[in-house]
Amino acid sequence: MAGKTGRGQVSRSTGAAAPVVETDTVAVVAAEPGEAAALVATEAGSAIAVICMRQGGKDERAALERALSAATERGCRSLGAPRVVDATNGGATDALLAELRRLRPHRLSIADPDPTHVSFDEEQGLAVHSAPAERSAVALDALAAARAYQLELSLPVFVDCRRSDADERLGTASGLRYPATTGWLTDGIDGRLSAFLPTAAGVVRWTQSLPGSADWYGPELLAGPRLMPGLRVVRDPNGFVHLFGLGRIAHKGAGDTVDVVHAAQYQTGSPLTPWHSLEGPNPNNENKSREVGFPAAVFDTAGGLFVFVRNFGHSVSYREQGADGAWRPWRHLSGARVADDLAAVTTAQGDVELYARARDSVGVVRWYRPGRDAAWTEDRAVPFAPRPGSMTAGPEPGTVIYRDLRTNEPCLWWPGARAPLPLGGPDGEGPVTGVRGVDVDGWAYSLLVRSARDDECVVGAYAEGRADAGVWWNGVGGRAVGSPAVVRDRAGMVTLATLSAGSRPAVTHRESPHSGFEFSSWHAV
Repeated sequence: MAGKTGRGQVSRSTGAAAPVVETDTVAVVAAEPGEAAALVATEAGSAIAVICMRQGGKDERAALERALSAATERGCRSLGAPRVVDATNGGATDALLAELRRLRPHRLSIADPDPTHVSFDEEQGLAVHSAPAERSAVALDALAAARAYQLELSLPVFVDCRRSDADERLGTASGLRYPATTGWLTDGIDGRLSAFLPTAAGVVRWTQSLPGSADWYGPELLAGPRLMPGLRVVRDPNGFVHLFGLGRIAHKGAGDTVDVVHAAQYQTGSPLTPWHSLEGPNPNNENKSREVGFPAAVFDTAGGLFVFVRNFGHSVSYREQGADGAWRPWRHLSGARVADDLAAVTTAQGDVELYARARDSVGVVRWYRPGRDAAWTEDRAVPFAPRPGSMTAGPEPGTVIYRDLRTNEPCLWWPGARAPLPLGGPDGEGPVTGVRGVDVDGWAYSLLVRSARDDECVVGAYAEGRADAGVWWNGVGGRAVGSPAVVRDRAGMVTLATLSAGSRPAVTHRESPHSGFEFSSWHAV
């Protein structure tokens, strides 16, 4: 690194040349032009093609034209006039698949296929939603078409699902149905690295051929159920990789439910375990199960696994697996209503804590328990307000990192701290992640990674446990689509990864395992 720049400043690192950047081509698929306009408004720097299922009214079409014009001013490029798909002579999925074959997008932007309700009709026993049901139906058709297209292409197709009720003043992440995937770069017991990312057709994996090698193979589509395009990657105390997501499970005569699903990788490059359904807090209920929030998962130091979700009533439910492998039933954490943002952490004492962004206020609720068999305690006095989609576990045990709601600056907090600790770098969006134990001339450092302005990958470093002494921030080049990732392997080598606009990961390594923070040139996998 070039040296300490102070909080909020970024100095340019000369150690990592930027990878070749391809254009990120996105297909915006919507029921009508008004919905497409809202989706286009979240794009920046992309080549955009718009597909609608119906023509819509004059005002809707004008709104879409304005949105495309504004996107051009943000650096986007329009791929022709919006197209209206004719699905009268066949299924909508087939018609959309034909459009995807023509456009060859890297990514889709669609509505939330399973939106949360705004009220409940007790008489009919049905949830009431603010957006028309047609939007969800089109989103599911688009997902089906994208899955079929990806299987034909044998290349990843990524999907953003966006809520219709998001407050874009809080950043584009506030509208995401599924959180940004963090921790997607991991190391195995044999020293090789793996990268896992969610796509339209399921989880894809890239695998390093040999420890430290620049050769990788992939993308490899991992067999599984009909997974929604989100992923949670967690390591257990033994270093094995566990994957969590949401899958559509067909029930004979009862439609589809959306279940929490789990699989594990015990050997680098080998097949996953079968995906196991954990069901959800509203099992066997087609309507209520669809609204389950995305799971957060964490292990305690004894090997116990905890999975938390936001349930249909907007509170928290959790399921626990003991170190003996036995699962307990879903339980309810009574208390505050929460949004989808959940962050689960393991404390220095080996216990588990949960942080959740409140639904009806700008604050955060924390649940903890002093021991495995103790009752959960709710703490509403957590002294910070995070931007949506930014809250994650920090690199040190028991810490949480988030972007401040007002300033967007990354901050660090832990129970007992007098106040949140600003870390600098108020540019960029999305979560900040990191690793600890990075050796620098015999001293232990924590290394952070985040996106910055124009989605550049930026790293920060501070003496482990002493973020109050200041963070050194430096750009390392490379434009990241989504959240960048970092891993410190068993040999002490640090590797950064981003997803390039061409749907391929790019990696760079710290040049020395024991001194400095210079990184090698980026290598596209």
